[in-house]
Amino acid sequence: MSFTDKINADIKAAMLAKEKEKLAALRDIKSKLMLEATSGSGEVTEETAMKIVMKLHKQRMETYQLYIDQGREDLAHDEKFQAEVIEAYMPKMMSEDEVRDEVVKAIAEVGAAGPQDMGKVMGKLTGALAGKADGKMIASLVKEELNK
Repeated sequence: MSFTDKINADIKAAMLAKEKEKLAALRDIKSKLMLEATSGSGEVTEETAMKIVMKLHKQRMETYQLYIDQGREDLAHDEKFQAEVIEAYMPKMMSEDEVRDEVVKAIAEVGAAGPQDMGKVMGKLTGALAGKADGKMIASLVKEELNK
């Protein structure tokens, strides 16, 4: 079953169960997938679908934080719920320890000596860990390891 088929089946199930909030999040995913399909080759690869889902989740979490900062708990709750629905479709993210191991390996492979070599290490890691770890976490761990 492709990712798009899974989303369609879950939309149907949410409609039958009358889960409006979940349905809104699933329809958002589907609309972004359809938009990608019509602007590209017509087929959305699993990798592209995962990038879209991760971007949607990140947008929801940023909006959630914005609502919290502005004291809008009612709107924040909706965003948090939709982010949790979207999170179920995201690939499993690497833990901080797993990312740290990859960072240490990359530093050794590149032969980085200090903070001035951060670009070399990040270049290697961003491609290797794309979709598996958050870029901010990678950057902070690289900075931390290079400053040791």
